[in-house]
Amino acid sequence: MRETSIEPDRLPSAPHPRETLALVGHARQEQAFVDALRSGRMHHAWLIGGPEGIGKATFAYRVARFVLAAGDPLARAHRADSLAMPEADAATRRIIAQSHPDLHLLRRIVKPDGKSVTSNIPVESVRKVIDRFGSSAAEGGWRVCIVDAAEDMDRASANALLKLLEEPPARALFLIVAHAPGRLLPTIRSRCRLITFEALSEAEVAEASEIALERMGDPFDGSALRRAASLADGSVRRALTYVDPETLALVEAVRARLDALPGVDLSALMALAEDVAGRAGESDFAVMIETIQSWLSSHLHAHAAAGPGRLAPLAEVWEKLGRAAREVETYNLDRRPLVMTMFHDLSDAVRRSRAA
Repeated sequence: MRETSIEPDRLPSAPHPRETLALVGHARQEQAFVDALRSGRMHHAWLIGGPEGIGKATFAYRVARFVLAAGDPLARAHRADSLAMPEADAATRRIIAQSHPDLHLLRRIVKPDGKSVTSNIPVESVRKVIDRFGSSAAEGGWRVCIVDAAEDMDRASANALLKLLEEPPARALFLIVAHAPGRLLPTIRSRCRLITFEALSEAEVAEASEIALERMGDPFDGSALRRAASLADGSVRRALTYVDPETLALVEAVRARLDALPGVDLSALMALAEDVAGRAGESDFAVMIETIQSWLSSHLHAHAAAGPGRLAPLAEVWEKLGRAAREVETYNLDRRPLVMTMFHDLSDAVRRSRAA
């Protein structure tokens, strides 16, 4: 895949959401926004909630293109069946080029060394947006602010944004992408209209991934793409990561070990531990952790009605896994012992869950 500049909200080498004009799925959410525009009583802040990698940021940029195009977006909504705008539209071209003066983006930023990004959205970035919203729109129309993602705001950033949400200027629109809306400050949630996005179907993941890969101009194997989509749990972002042959083989190996639980194949587990060891295994380790968390999440949701006795062992191992993975990363520990311990803990959790 081709290399791109560092952007914290871009999957490496993949099209950025601002470059993705097609929206696969989420027709109900799009219609809700069109209806709000048509009503003439558009809420000034929308909380776009749902799992990561399913198209929430793509939707936010789709809204921005529609609202910032020349003319009155409310009148445009009465003539439109969707929020789609042509790539040749002037506002669309400038948004893709990151040059539209009335679109403001809050995200983690690249550090001065140019090699890494901040862990949070700096409060200084929020204050700059506040200043810009204190003056007139550059083109005399609407102004849009996209927050991607809300989880990247610390308390100072969130409180600064809250002040703007409490006293928004006219024709201002805030689109706040959130992977876990319930974790936001209640005062922010109360000032937003929540629009919830669901994970895509396997077919929708495959379709959206194919569109992205074609836009990238990279060759891909259709069979591998379908396998990646089947393992992606509704996330296009995850499918685009998995479509790489080596990554796909790793995910399938991890899933095979998980699906065999509570049984543990020690030789296969040792081979997996070796694969994610050392500096070369850093990205593979991250994929393995994500795969395990996705598997656990699916099981927790599937047995949500089974009662706390069935869920508690899986929830406990989820928390333990997260802590251990953070410690390995923080202290640069050997990953091999963690892999062995992790799967033995998972085996015990599955056994206790089934016995409950």
